[in-house]
Amino acid sequence: MAALATAEVCDSNVPHIANGDLRVLHPSFQIYGKCRAFSGPIVTMKVFDNNVFARELLETKGEGRVLVIDGGGSMRCALLGGNLTQLAHTNGWAGIVVNGCIRDVDEINACDIGVRALASHPVKPNKNRVGELHTPIYIGGAFVRDGEWLYADSDGILVSKTELSI
Repeated sequence: MAALATAEVCDSNVPHIANGDLRVLHPSFQIYGKCRAFSGPIVTMKVFDNNVFARELLETKGEGRVLVIDGGGSMRCALLGGNLTQLAHTNGWAGIVVNGCIRDVDEINACDIGVRALASHPVKPNKNRVGELHTPIYIGGAFVRDGEWLYADSDGILVSKTELSI
């Protein structure tokens, strides 16, 4: 799919932003990975300081989807590292957005996938199976739901109720 310029989408969809069909995440996410622009249908996950569910999900075929992880904005450890990012790329995920931290930044930046996160942190996550999959989450000042569409580029991150066209 061709990348949509988020600034142009915002310019031409003011009514959809006003009614909430198109939402703009706060500009607090840092850009990682080689792929600066990515988009796809969303898979949501809510966890705190653990990444077992992320690994299990990223081991499946991504089929161009975007994993959006609500880590509660935790700055206590990383939820994603180089190994999981490479796994996501290998399995066809378009990108990953983490409301929390990542690690192995140099490895992630060498991988041809889009990643957004709040920051980097060297501490690894816990390994427990606590969390929720496919649940509505609230990150970056907006609600994000499973099956909606995410569009990210250097200008920002958009979430749309439906797939947008050029």
